[in-house]
Amino acid sequence: MRSSLSLSPLSLLVVLSLVLLPITMGVKEEDFKKCSQSSFCRRLRSIANKQESAPSDTFTSPYSLSSPQAIQDGAWKWPLRSSLYPEIKFELRADVLAEGDGIIRLRIDEIGSTTPFKRYNETARWALLDTNPPLSSSATVKTTSGKSVISYGPSSSKLSLEIQHSPLKITQLRNGKPEIVFNERSLFHMEHFRIKDVEKTEEILSESEQVVLKGDEQDRSWFEESDIDAFEETWKKWKDSKPKGPEGFSLDLTFPGVKHVYGLPEHASPLSLPDTSGPNAHYSDPYRLYNVDIFEYLADSPMSLYGAIPLLHAHASDHSVGVLNLVASDTFVDVRHDSDAVRTHWVSESGILDVLLLPGPKPQQLFEQYAVLTGPTSLPPQWSTAYHQCRWNYNDEDDVLQVDRKFDEADIPLDVTWLDIEYAEEHRYFDWNNRFFPDPVKMIDAVASKGRKMVAIIDPHIKKTDSFRIYSDAKDLDVLIKKADGNNFEGWCWTGSSVWVDFFNEKSWTWWTKMFDFRTWKDSTNALFIWNDMNEPSVFDGPEISMPRDNIHAGGWEHRDVHNINGMMFHNQTAHALIARETPAKRPFVLSRSFFAGSHRYGAIWTGDNLGDWEHLAGETAMLLSNNIAGMVFSGADVGGFFGNPTPELLVRWYQAGAFMPFFRAHAHIDTKRREPYLFDEPIRGYLRDIIRLRYQLLPVWYNAFHDSSLTGVPIMRPQYAVFPEDEQGFAIDDQYYIGDSGLLFKPVVQEGAETSQVYISDAQPYYNYFTHHLYPAHAHQTLTLSTPLSTFPLLIQGGSIVPSRQRVRRSSPLMWQDPFTLTIALSKEGKASGQLYLDDGVSYGYEQGEYIWRRFHFDGKSLTSTSKTNTAPSSEEKGVVSYDAENNNWAQAVSHVNIESITILGLANKPKSIKVGGQEVDWVYENGVASNGKKEGESSLLKIKNPGVGVVGDWEITFS
Repeated sequence: MRSSLSLSPLSLLVVLSLVLLPITMGVKEEDFKKCSQSSFCRRLRSIANKQESAPSDTFTSPYSLSSPQAIQDGAWKWPLRSSLYPEIKFELRADVLAEGDGIIRLRIDEIGSTTPFKRYNETARWALLDTNPPLSSSATVKTTSGKSVISYGPSSSKLSLEIQHSPLKITQLRNGKPEIVFNERSLFHMEHFRIKDVEKTEEILSESEQVVLKGDEQDRSWFEESDIDAFEETWKKWKDSKPKGPEGFSLDLTFPGVKHVYGLPEHASPLSLPDTSGPNAHYSDPYRLYNVDIFEYLADSPMSLYGAIPLLHAHASDHSVGVLNLVASDTFVDVRHDSDAVRTHWVSESGILDVLLLPGPKPQQLFEQYAVLTGPTSLPPQWSTAYHQCRWNYNDEDDVLQVDRKFDEADIPLDVTWLDIEYAEEHRYFDWNNRFFPDPVKMIDAVASKGRKMVAIIDPHIKKTDSFRIYSDAKDLDVLIKKADGNNFEGWCWTGSSVWVDFFNEKSWTWWTKMFDFRTWKDSTNALFIWNDMNEPSVFDGPEISMPRDNIHAGGWEHRDVHNINGMMFHNQTAHALIARETPAKRPFVLSRSFFAGSHRYGAIWTGDNLGDWEHLAGETAMLLSNNIAGMVFSGADVGGFFGNPTPELLVRWYQAGAFMPFFRAHAHIDTKRREPYLFDEPIRGYLRDIIRLRYQLLPVWYNAFHDSSLTGVPIMRPQYAVFPEDEQGFAIDDQYYIGDSGLLFKPVVQEGAETSQVYISDAQPYYNYFTHHLYPAHAHQTLTLSTPLSTFPLLIQGGSIVPSRQRVRRSSPLMWQDPFTLTIALSKEGKASGQLYLDDGVSYGYEQGEYIWRRFHFDGKSLTSTSKTNTAPSSEEKGVVSYDAENNNWAQAVSHVNIESITILGLANKPKSIKVGGQEVDWVYENGVASNGKKEGESSLLKIKNPGVGVVGDWEITFS
């Protein structure tokens, strides 16, 4: 759902009366600021321009340190001064974290200000699992000759942090080799608090020209420029009062020896971020991190979108490092590739400098280190990994039930039906429109009778009318966001005149939880889940379609300080409310549009209001890969595109792509033609049915991947560089990816009329076509050309993989819990393979007490075995896992009858003479074909074991002779 066009009569009336929204389609770039239109970015980005044009060695940082002082084990602080303002005091603090194999935290703040102001320093409170993580007791510091050197991390890592006192420069090294350099270009600058002095204001030459602040005779022009917007900023019709004046800061981070940096979601840009400055600039403006409500966004742009995770990975074949910049205010990031390094320049409107350096040394460790800080993704309810059907809007109860019935008639599985804003009376979320939904509980129960669920939207804008209990409660509790003058903020959104709850105010938390209690919201059931949209926040009549920056939140903080966290706070409290509504608790499902670092702990996100065209289809993969490497793994795009009416061919390709996104939901704008998959004639309906059914068959693969991510934060969609970190040819590839550790390699077809597709292979292993079992012999760094008419797409199995599936597809995934499994074994060139299967009840938290099954399958050429994966000897993938009784926990007993009904082995070199289980011969058939250890391409050999008599619970062995 979006702040967009043709609507219901009420929506149309609101929009027309406000004349707020465009009547032409397409992103209105003029509604959103560029760097040159933001006072803080103009000032701070200009430092880099001056550094670029200055003669060599003439541009020096004015910042320097005094000797360090130990705070506690693993933490030190240094007095920090700027020669521009010697009387202003800053402080640098360095922490070495106990977990994460050498994570360093650097913080800089202004201290002892003579003003009443302070910088926002609570981002870590919301983003990190622990605001102040435990520190290392083994780290040491040595200070000599104007340099402090911290030694830390595992002894094998040989990590050190060199802190040059004057001019300030900080370098993280591994084995003496620099990997991250802070302030290499002397671009670090922190504006200090000051009271506006009218007498010192210089002559204003024009509204666009900059002037030097000349409080004394010292030349500060390189670092201390300000324009007329420094203390009060006007953009279009909106005025920002800026009560604390200029409080921005900038920093430069250099990554020596790398050519690729990734991250900074959310942007519609390539995964390997192109330049925004320098001679090879792909974009003219920096990447912006400022959550906004933007529809029909450009498919290739550094413009802000709905989420902001200030995380960057830098990768080379010999090392990977990362940085997490804990800042929640408006932030612009420049990227520039030089021959010796990638250089980045970050400028933020407010906050303290709070940067965490992740040492790697490989992508796998970066994912784990980020999860140490922010937590891994929460294990979602299993049904939420299946297919979701949505549009703006399903009109009434009959419409919902007809959609539900039509899926059954077309033999297409479905797990979730969604309701957009029109279900609510006057868009008063929680209040059903009784004219169209007279008995919501009966409707939800009818859907739930088939194992299905429903999702209803709950947006953050609350209709300002005393007759609406949500508004009256929030007003009486005094938990609404305030204007700069202290009065409750009012703006316009779908409800008309609206207010917004301040979820930074702890008083709102218990109240919001109560709103979802079944005794309070009587028209809901435990089969109804929630969609949090518009939570950037979206304000139709606000600057940049958002909230004024000088609005006030709990603690006196301005909205500018917390803007990018706002949506996560809403997401967080809604998820906790769903957990609290039942005893024992069930896993929540809450979809959010806005997100920040840590949002993955609360649910899923989607990429917002895309277009149903080929360009946006092509761009979604890179966006989702970027989300995944930044921890936001439960993500997807509107299948079919939110706007527009895709052709049947394009719609089929959208579904093929969507079926391999972690969050698989079809959604469409209210103006679009209905495009539920059962509406199409053959063969299109068959293609759509087949791909949705394939998603259900492979749900065990997806659940395995979600489980792995819930343990260590590893991506579900794994880009080429993350799987093969030493293969430089794959570092820029962002149009194909692996699904967890399954060995499945997928590439969407994103070109109209494409009959063939090319897939790049990094490793020297055979690959098998999932559908035809065609074998491509082992050969590293090869590009395969696959036939991909509309009925199919590239899906390969990497040699050495065992893929579990459930071939019997039912109306919904919960109905499949007792169905048997199939194992597809794709042999490596060595004739071996391995895989896993994780199972639990899919909805409860019983797995936290050991109520689950986790099996490891292994084939060594002579036997196929199933053994339990426990934490008796924990590896990195099993840290924190509660051990379990593989056969006697309640869940294992409940599924003790579930069997492996079929095993297919691809690529055997020779036909076996005998295959036995427990000494008894089993039924099997063998077809000759190409072997995994050969050099021939063609249909692989195939061995199929029928009903081997083994199950998913308990150890077993199948022997081959």
